[in-house]
Amino acid sequence: MILKSFSAFAVGLLFCVQSTRATSNKDTEEPSRLSTNSVAPPREDDSTYRKNTVQQPLSWYLAPQNIKKQLDTLQKAVPLTYNSYVQSYINAYTAPRYKNHLSRMLELAQYYFPIYEKVFAETDLPQEIKYLSIIESALNPHAVSRVGATGPWQFMFATAKAFNLNIDNYVDERKDPYAATYAAAAYLKDAYNEFGDWQLAIASYNCGKGNVARAIQRSGVEKPDYWTIWQYLPRETRNYVPAFIAMTYVLSNYEVLGITVPSGSTSALATSEGTDVILIDKFTPLAGVAEALNLDLNQLIALNPAYKKSIINGTPEAPKRLVVPAVDKTAYASLYAALNNPTDAPAKVIAASNSDRKAVYHLVKRGESLSSIANKYRVEVQDLKVWNKLKRSAIVPGQRLKISEPNYAAEKKSIEKKTVNYVTYKVKSGDTLSRIAQKYRGATVSNIKAMNNLKGSSIKPGMTLKINAL
Repeated sequence: MILKSFSAFAVGLLFCVQSTRATSNKDTEEPSRLSTNSVAPPREDDSTYRKNTVQQPLSWYLAPQNIKKQLDTLQKAVPLTYNSYVQSYINAYTAPRYKNHLSRMLELAQYYFPIYEKVFAETDLPQEIKYLSIIESALNPHAVSRVGATGPWQFMFATAKAFNLNIDNYVDERKDPYAATYAAAAYLKDAYNEFGDWQLAIASYNCGKGNVARAIQRSGVEKPDYWTIWQYLPRETRNYVPAFIAMTYVLSNYEVLGITVPSGSTSALATSEGTDVILIDKFTPLAGVAEALNLDLNQLIALNPAYKKSIINGTPEAPKRLVVPAVDKTAYASLYAALNNPTDAPAKVIAASNSDRKAVYHLVKRGESLSSIANKYRVEVQDLKVWNKLKRSAIVPGQRLKISEPNYAAEKKSIEKKTVNYVTYKVKSGDTLSRIAQKYRGATVSNIKAMNNLKGSSIKPGMTLKINAL
């Protein structure tokens, strides 16, 4: 498996202290990763946007002894350790060349952080972990690493599927800020239950639970934390937690550090009245919604980055989330009419419905591969394999491939709801709950423990475990 790589700006954030950190990653394990009806604007009392009541000179906030005091003050559930590694990242992030980038992060945070905070509150995850998404993707839902990790929380395809993120011809929920954040929260909560330490859970989000477990084993420490196993972790992961702590410090003190929030934002995410979330149970193009609600189409696309073709493939069995700028509720009558009365619907709705519901076929040409065909039609290689019942990626010229599958996602979800597979697993020497969970799609350490009435994570060879797998 391959260790995931960050988007361009995230790489800069993670490796900006090149004089004191390794800048290349040679590890080859893929991380075991895992992405109300309105989104409120940032709260004035939120620590991310708070104003300091006592103004100190900039040098005061960059002095080591005061950084440690500030981190102690900020610390809640996640330990915000201060040391030379964290200091080096704080120095880098507060350098003049990064101020414009961090101003942009603050601008995007005004939209994304309230979403993260809502999800984390529901899933009982520490709120400060929201800063991790900046290290991952620079808050870019379209960020794709060189190995395919995608979205604001950078999920690989297989892990996204394991955490029930839908990826098909029409949608990639790794890019959905709501769905991806729920998946990230599930992964991190599961990792915390496994290791009992938030810094170790965060480290595993980068390098995988297996790498963390092996580092713990190599360290020989009975009660390990991140810093006691630091030297045994992959190079990238040694930078990862210090970068997260530094980002938490810098953006929590952004104002006194001279980082400004852009005024008069022109971002498509900027909505003066906030946003609403509605569920769509019809096959509907965003253009039709924009026309019915008199909204800007580009803004609607920006608020709904997961839809590959700007089409919502909703069904009554599997309705899809649509984020729209808050509008007068009476305007929804136009949308309802467009969705439920085809004769009154905008032409764009009917045209898309007639053309995109049909399966599309492609005749393989010489030199083509599954990957190049998937890129051409903006689908996933894994879906091409499923639709064409291919066990391998090899294809030959003249072969006829099905490119899309009508109602694929809805049928799949319907089957998953009706069918629950219970399997048993006999524990082998060297097994951990994390490694066992990775063997079965949909299995997590938490639900394995719940199904087998395990109070801790300790298991012994010979034990038989019941696994709830999809």
